[in-house]
Amino acid sequence: MKHKKRILGLLILAVFMMVGKASYAQPETNSDKTLSPYFLVKSHDPDVDRLPLKSTWAEVNISGVIADVKVTQVYKNEGNKPLEAIYVFPASTRAAVYGMKMTIGERTITANIRGREQARREYDQAKHAGKSASLLEQHRPNVFQMNVANILPSDVIKVELKYTELLVPTDSVYEFVYPTVVGPRYVDEPADQSGPSDAWTSNPYLHQGESPTYTFNISVDIAAGLPIQDITCPSHKIGINYKGPAFATANLDQSEKHGGNRDFILKYRLAGGKIETGLLLFEGKKENFFLLMLQPPKKVTNNQIPPREYIFIVDVSGSMHGFPLNISKKLLKDLIGNLRPTDRFNVLLFAGGSHLMSERSLPATQDNILHAINIIERQRGGGGTRLFPALKRALSLPKTEGYSKSVVIATDGYVSVEEEAFDLIRNNLGHANMFTFGIGSSVNRHLIEGMARVGMGEPFVITKPEEAPKKANRFRKLIESPVLTGIKVDFGRFEVYDVEPPSIPDVLADRPVIVFGKWRGRPQGSISLRGFTGEHSFLKKVDVSKIKHLKTNSALRYLWARHRIALLSDYNRLKPQDERIRTVTNLGLSYNLLTAYTSFVAVDTQIRLKDGHAVTVKQPLPLPQDVSDYAVGGNRSFARKGASSFAIAPSVTGFKNKVLEESIEYKKEDRLTCEPEMDASTRKTNRIELKKVAVTEGLSEKSIQKLLEKHIRSFNLCYRQALGKSPDLKGKVVFKMNIDPAGRVTKVNMGKGAKKDREFERCMIQELKMLRFPTPTGGRNVVVTITFVLNLNYPHTLTGLLPAAKHCRKAERPPFRAGSLTEGKRKGTVWG
Repeated sequence: MKHKKRILGLLILAVFMMVGKASYAQPETNSDKTLSPYFLVKSHDPDVDRLPLKSTWAEVNISGVIADVKVTQVYKNEGNKPLEAIYVFPASTRAAVYGMKMTIGERTITANIRGREQARREYDQAKHAGKSASLLEQHRPNVFQMNVANILPSDVIKVELKYTELLVPTDSVYEFVYPTVVGPRYVDEPADQSGPSDAWTSNPYLHQGESPTYTFNISVDIAAGLPIQDITCPSHKIGINYKGPAFATANLDQSEKHGGNRDFILKYRLAGGKIETGLLLFEGKKENFFLLMLQPPKKVTNNQIPPREYIFIVDVSGSMHGFPLNISKKLLKDLIGNLRPTDRFNVLLFAGGSHLMSERSLPATQDNILHAINIIERQRGGGGTRLFPALKRALSLPKTEGYSKSVVIATDGYVSVEEEAFDLIRNNLGHANMFTFGIGSSVNRHLIEGMARVGMGEPFVITKPEEAPKKANRFRKLIESPVLTGIKVDFGRFEVYDVEPPSIPDVLADRPVIVFGKWRGRPQGSISLRGFTGEHSFLKKVDVSKIKHLKTNSALRYLWARHRIALLSDYNRLKPQDERIRTVTNLGLSYNLLTAYTSFVAVDTQIRLKDGHAVTVKQPLPLPQDVSDYAVGGNRSFARKGASSFAIAPSVTGFKNKVLEESIEYKKEDRLTCEPEMDASTRKTNRIELKKVAVTEGLSEKSIQKLLEKHIRSFNLCYRQALGKSPDLKGKVVFKMNIDPAGRVTKVNMGKGAKKDREFERCMIQELKMLRFPTPTGGRNVVVTITFVLNLNYPHTLTGLLPAAKHCRKAERPPFRAGSLTEGKRKGTVWG
C-alpha cells in the first residue's frame, strides 16, 4: 500500500512539474512583457561575436579632495560580421562626466556634447551611413550606456571617458568607490507602459558565479597634501607603493583581472586623523568658482536622548536571496536586538508585496524583539522588488506622539523607481528621517545614497557580513546626538552667488560641511560658519584674502554644475514640458557634462561599412558577486490579470514542496486573525472595489482599468487605514483625474459619494497622483472619472502578520498541495 502511495505521489508531482514547465513555455503578449533582465542565451553562430567588450581599465588620480578618473573600454570584433555593441555600466553617484574620445587604429575622434535627442540622431545617421561612431548616454546619475557602431571584423576600438568627483571623508576616513557592474533591476510595469528611459533594464546577464567575459584593471595615484597614515582595499587584492609621506600608488593585483563583478573600494586616512579643510578657489575666463570645506566639532556626549520610533523596512526579494539576505538578517538582529526599552518599533517585509508586523509600532520589549528577529530569520528571498509600495505603506503609518521617528531600509536597491522614491520621501520629510543600508557587493548607490540624502539621514553600504556590527554601531551613534545643528554660513565681504546647497541640514556624521558656489571681484574678507554642538555655540572662520586661486582647481566648475544638476533632476519627477529640463540641458551643454538630457557623440569621418548592416549585440553583464540567479529569474514576465502571486521557486538542491508567498515565509503560529470569534463561513472583512471608469478621448477604458486593478491593493490600504477613524465608511466614491500628454497625473479631485473622510481622501489622492498612464494619442490632455465602491463586511477572512493581542487568535493555514497555483484563493481566505 505504501509503495502504491509513493508511486501515486511521484506521478502527481511529475504532472505538476510538467504543468509548471508548460506555463513557462506560453508565449507572452505585448501587455505581458516587461523590460526585465534576462540570462544570456549563447549563440551557435560563429560569425557573430556576442562578447565585444574585451577590457575596461580605470586610471584614477586623487589630488587633495578631488579625484579625476579616466576609463578606457576596449572593443574588438572577433567574428566575421560587423557589430554594434551596447554596454550598460555604472559610475559613482557623484561623477561629473566631462569628456569622451574614440580611437580607431591611428585616428582619434573627440566627442561632442549634444542634446540627448540630437546626439542619438547623429549617431544613428553615422551608423546607417557606414561610419564608426560612439554614443554615451545617461539613464540614471550612476547608470550609463555606451553604443559603438560599425565595429568591423578584427577592429579594435578604444573609447575613453573622463569624470571627476569630490571625496568627502567620514570619521576621518577618505573612501574612493569605483562601481564595476550594474545589478539587475526589477521592473514593475509592462513594456508598453514603460518609458524609453527604462529600456536599458532589459539586459542579458551571466549566471550566478560566472566571471565577467572582459578583463578589469584599475590604478590609483594619491597626492593627499598631508602625510598618509594607511591605505586599505576591502574589496580587492592590491599592491601599494609609497612614493613619499603624502604620495602613494595602488595597483590591482593580476589575480583580480576578472574582479569586475563588485565595487572597487579604496580607503585611506591621513596621519593624526587630520582631514583636508579650507577654501579652494578657481578663476576662469567667464566665471569663478569656490569650494568651502570646514570640519565641524567633535561629537558631544548627550545622555538626554529622546525616545525613538523605528520602522525597519527589509527587502526579502529574489535578488537578496542567499548572501545579501544573510547580511541583512545579521544587521537587523543587531539593530533590533539593541533597542532601548523606551523605544518603539515595527517591521515591514517586502518583495512582490509587503507584510507588516503590526498596524502600530510596538514597545521594544524582549518578547516583541525576539518575535521580530524570529520572523526575519526565517526569510529565504524570492520574488520581485516592489520597494515603492512598501515605502508608501511605511510612511503612511501613524506616528507615535512624543517620539522621534526614523525609517531604516535594508535593500540592494535593484529597482528602477529611484525618482518616484525620492519624490515620495521629499513629500514626507516632516514625518521621519531616512537611513538606508545598501546590502551586497554592488548595490544601487544612486538609490541608497539618494533616499538617505533627500530624507535628511545617512546611507550605509555593507559588502561583507563582518561589517554589519560596525555599521550598526555607527548608526546608533549618529542617532544619539548630531554633530552640528542650526548651521549658518556668513560670507561677509566675499561676494558670492549661485551657492549650493542654499541651506545646510544638520550634520549627523563626523564629516566636513561643504559649500559650492561662484564668486565675483577680488577675494577678500572672511567666511564664518556658525552652529550649535549640544548646548554650546560653535564658530569657525576662514580668511579669504590669504587663499590663492589655482589653475589646478579647474574641476570646481564641473563639480559645481554636477551638484546643481543633481538638485534639479535627481530628486524630482520631471515632466517633459518642465522648465527644469531646459535648465539641466543648458547646464550640460554649457559645462560639457553628461546628464539625463545631454549626451556625448563621436563620429568617424570615414565610411567604413559600404554593404550590409551591423548586428546589434548587447554586452552581457556578470551578476554582482554573491547575488543569485533569483535576481534575474523572478522578473520574467509581468503578472497576468487574476494570476496568483504564488510560485514554486527553483532549488539548487532539487525540487521542494515549498511555497514562497511573494517571497515571504510564515509559520502558522505567526498567522493571527484580529476579529471576534465566529464561524469561518461568516467571517467578514472590508474591501474597495473598482466599479466604473469613464474617459475622454486619448486613452482606452481598458488600459486605465488594467492599471487601476494593478494598484487595487494600495487603494485597499487607504480604505482600511481610514476605517480606524471612520468605521462606518462605505458606499460609492468618485475621483476625477487630469492626465497630461506624457501620461502623468496632474490633478485629482474627490467628488460626491460616500461621506468624506479626510484621511481616506488624502491617501487616495496621493496614490492616484503616483500612477503613470500610457501616453495619450494625439498629444491630448485626458480627463478620467473613476467610481469605487467601499464594501463593509466583504465575506473573506482577513489575516496578517500581527502581534498577539486579546482580540486576536491564531488562524490555521490550509495545507499546501504541491503545484497548486490557487492556494491563496481558497474559499474564505485572503493571505496578506
